[in-house]
Amino acid sequence: MTIHANVDYVLDLLVNLVNIPSPSGNTERVIRFVEEEASKLGVSHKRNNKGALLVTVPGKDNSVHRTLTAHVDTLGAMVKEVKSNGRLKLSLIGGFTFNSIEGEYCEIETSAGDIYTGTILSTNASVHVYKDARSIERNEDTMEVRIDAVVKNAEDVKALGIDVGDFVSFAPRCEVTPNGFIKTRHLDDKASVACMFGAIKAIRDAGQELPYTTHFLVSNNEEIGYGANSNITPETVEMLAIDMGAIGRGQTTDEYCVSICAKDSSGPYHYELRKHLVELAKSNNIYYQVDLYPYYGSDASAALRAGVDVKHGLIGPGIDASHANERCHRDALDNSVRLITAYLMSDLVKG
Repeated sequence: MTIHANVDYVLDLLVNLVNIPSPSGNTERVIRFVEEEASKLGVSHKRNNKGALLVTVPGKDNSVHRTLTAHVDTLGAMVKEVKSNGRLKLSLIGGFTFNSIEGEYCEIETSAGDIYTGTILSTNASVHVYKDARSIERNEDTMEVRIDAVVKNAEDVKALGIDVGDFVSFAPRCEVTPNGFIKTRHLDDKASVACMFGAIKAIRDAGQELPYTTHFLVSNNEEIGYGANSNITPETVEMLAIDMGAIGRGQTTDEYCVSICAKDSSGPYHYELRKHLVELAKSNNIYYQVDLYPYYGSDASAALRAGVDVKHGLIGPGIDASHANERCHRDALDNSVRLITAYLMSDLVKG
């Protein structure tokens, strides 16, 4: 039986997700949203102590399990210092460059829950004042947040309730073009979360039962290295991370495919599982590419480092300009959901 995914559902879910600020360490709002979505789909779910969401769908065989994971936490920052000029020094959350957020609008969330907006700028932004405005290195010491409030010194800022340790999130600037491109920050990895839920919905709408009990872990600490390194059931024998496919020079992945990762910075992924995913893509006429991601790690590799004994794999929609102003096409979402669905309905890998 062919199971058809609703790509419009996936796209709508993705737009909702990227518009909820969720830098690693401050993901309560987005996890609550995903909880509500899981309830709408009628699937069992619970939180772990780290605040991640574990969704479980029973299968015909409960003696062996699968676990799929995608992460909902994003890049962001924290207030490192309230400066004497009324601006904020940042400490980054996640592995990105300051160049990629220069000029970006942002939100500062105080510990009391108040929200202030601002802009991330170079300390030497004005070319009419600073000779080195173009050449100055962009780093923690030369970038700051200009708050959209009347603040002239540190005391003014603190009077608003803004202080060290407050979270800073970047404006997604999400746009879906008429020809199917999705331009937004935080496609990593909210696109994969949307695809994972698209597969769950497709299987449930088709009235199909999974061959094996399967867990779907929506992790909330992947960008800082330990999102899905726990809460993997002892019965789990296969673990599939769903995360972005990295595009760049020397890569085969593009914005329309589902990318299958053979190796990243943690080493090769399970060979037989990778071949199984390729065969599923071929047999279901799914557009895919196989790639190596040289500066990359996933929730599956984090689980293996933690000692979880599983066959591990990694797939995801092809996304351009990772950790910057990202873009993908709805075809990448479609191909990803189709491969996830085919995998969920397939037999376990032998060997």
